[in-house]
Amino acid sequence: MKRDHEAKQQGRARGVTKNRDDADTSGDGVRGTSTRQRARATLFACLTACAAPALAQSPSPDPLAALDFLEGSWASKSSGAAVVTGHYAFRRELDRHILGRHAAVSSCKGPDDFDCEHGDLFYVFQDAPGQALKAIYFDNEGHVLHYGVTLPTPDSVEFLSEPGPGPRFRLVYVRQGDELSGKFQMQAPGQSTWKSYLEWSGPRD
Repeated sequence: MKRDHEAKQQGRARGVTKNRDDADTSGDGVRGTSTRQRARATLFACLTACAAPALAQSPSPDPLAALDFLEGSWASKSSGAAVVTGHYAFRRELDRHILGRHAAVSSCKGPDDFDCEHGDLFYVFQDAPGQALKAIYFDNEGHVLHYGVTLPTPDSVEFLSEPGPGPRFRLVYVRQGDELSGKFQMQAPGQSTWKSYLEWSGPRD
């Protein structure tokens, strides 16, 4: 009987110890879960705080906005090497990432060596954010000209061809109210003066 009584007491003692161990283990689980939740909350708060400045940033400025005064369709009558009438238009293309110029001739009278069937394409663009504007010109005679772009005033722009072994070219546009004028000039090698090849002007078409 005594032995049975001692065995029962030892069993009860082991049961109490087991319950305590289970409780301790359960407590560790609760503490572990709480720690993980706090870690997640801290990480979320950090990510939110880090993302907020990026979301608050203003959109990148439009690099072509300074040339908005060119946009539209314009009538044109030229003087110089030939008398040419027609119209041309500046408009944004490719989701407004470039500014293109397209022209059409209505009448043309000039010397025999003047190409009255002349056709060309002209585009203004930016290579990469923060870089200066550039322009490129192609024509039906196979000429390709690369231009730098400067804006002397809010209503004027100058396109200057890159230096090379031959002559340099300058294309200038000036807007005065609802009239846009332009001139295409050439500078011979070794010279400092510019000679106008064509000049033109006209109201909004």
